[in-house]
Amino acid sequence: MNYKIFMGVLLAFAIASCSPSGHENEKHDEHEKVKFQYTAYSTNFELFAEADAFIVGEKANVLSHFSKLPDFKAVEKGKITITLSVNGKETKQTLDQATRKGIYSFDLKPETKRKGKLTFEITTDKGTFEVIVPDVKVFANDEEAHKAEQPVVSCTNTTVFTKEQSWKIDFATAIPRSEPFGQVIKTTALVQSAQSNELIISAKTSGVVLFNSGVLLEGRDVSVGQSLFSVTGGNMADNNIVVKYAEAKSNYEKANADYERAKELAKDKIVSEKDLLSAKNQYENAKAVYDNLNWNFNASGQTITSPQEGFIKQVFVKNGAYVEAGQPVAVVSQNKSLVLTADVPSKYATVLPNIKTANIRTINDNRSYSLEQLNGKVLSFGKAANSDNYLIPVTLQVENNGSIISGSYVEIYLKTFSNYQALVVPTTSLLEEQGNFFVWVQVTPELFEKREVSIGGTDGINTEIKKGIVVNDRIVSRGAMLIKLAQATGSLDAHSGHVH
Repeated sequence: MNYKIFMGVLLAFAIASCSPSGHENEKHDEHEKVKFQYTAYSTNFELFAEADAFIVGEKANVLSHFSKLPDFKAVEKGKITITLSVNGKETKQTLDQATRKGIYSFDLKPETKRKGKLTFEITTDKGTFEVIVPDVKVFANDEEAHKAEQPVVSCTNTTVFTKEQSWKIDFATAIPRSEPFGQVIKTTALVQSAQSNELIISAKTSGVVLFNSGVLLEGRDVSVGQSLFSVTGGNMADNNIVVKYAEAKSNYEKANADYERAKELAKDKIVSEKDLLSAKNQYENAKAVYDNLNWNFNASGQTITSPQEGFIKQVFVKNGAYVEAGQPVAVVSQNKSLVLTADVPSKYATVLPNIKTANIRTINDNRSYSLEQLNGKVLSFGKAANSDNYLIPVTLQVENNGSIISGSYVEIYLKTFSNYQALVVPTTSLLEEQGNFFVWVQVTPELFEKREVSIGGTDGINTEIKKGIVVNDRIVSRGAMLIKLAQATGSLDAHSGHVH
């Protein structure tokens, strides 16, 4: 099985020494039972275990916390087997269910002194997975465990946030990434429906508009061919379409009768060839006029139907109002594709050809999307500035995922291509205090250090970090503000809420 592992081992008393006041205890009780902490990650799970020192022939408790990735929620169901492998010998225990939500309490009795590894086999309804902790040491006796090399953890700017707390909130951690990070142009964009998604319905004759579907409201769904309006001449004395329709029908019926009679008389040479052609010409002219009116109108006037499935975006007339031929009466939109039009200062004209993608942040719910997530593309950018505001338009097209509203504005981060490699973190990781920026660096899954960072550019989703953390530091990517609040209310005991 291929999986990525990040492992850390830390003595528990080092964390326990972080008192609520933030000072380290000067002494440690030599008779206190030594505990170790293990952290490991696989593709699907995070493991955080607090264990007694593994001593040959003695039972050691391994209190294990399992979180599902990528949502970092507690594992509630599943069978888990722990295996301690040392020098070819294995000690196992299987638990069919959690001791407590997300927590499995194992007991192991090692048989051999040496370095080994812990393997957790997790079986759920989605399959069987492994999380491995390497370099687990088994001691000969308690004295040797106390003399083991003990990493020292600074308690400055640290706070405890237990797994039980993190499981209750929207929480996640992430490793900073090194990736190309070019120039970013931040601006706003107007959201409109794509031209291919909108159709304007116009009146084809002058007359009075009547709503056929009761109350026609903006936003109402319509189907293709659905009757929406009627335009009728009513009692109008001038330019009455009903009168025109009746006249055209009468002329067509008379011309048709005259032509049919002329054809019969022409057989007996009673009507000349010239008179027959004249009757045929009158018939075809009358038929063309009548067919045109009959296709678009009826005895009551013009019936206006929806040309496509969608919704009514806008109604330009009121029930009973008079309209001229060609006047728009409504807009039907599908809203499947959206066009985002942004204006950027002319100083960026030279970099616009290098714009390859963008990130979009909605103002109403403060959510960010990449252009790729919305199946979008850069349509065009202006080659000249507008004369009224000296800005250059940039146009993008995206698929409507339901969270972007046509007619609204969004924040947009136009990203240019670059070979420059930068260390970036999710923008949600950052905390700002009086103009300074901080992130929470994970010491263990329950201990976090507040670290000041120097930031560079941002694309709305990721932010460049120039100084303060390195690529191997695991940081809090979601829930940073709640850890800050926990720190403000006072540190908790490192083991609060755990089952021992």
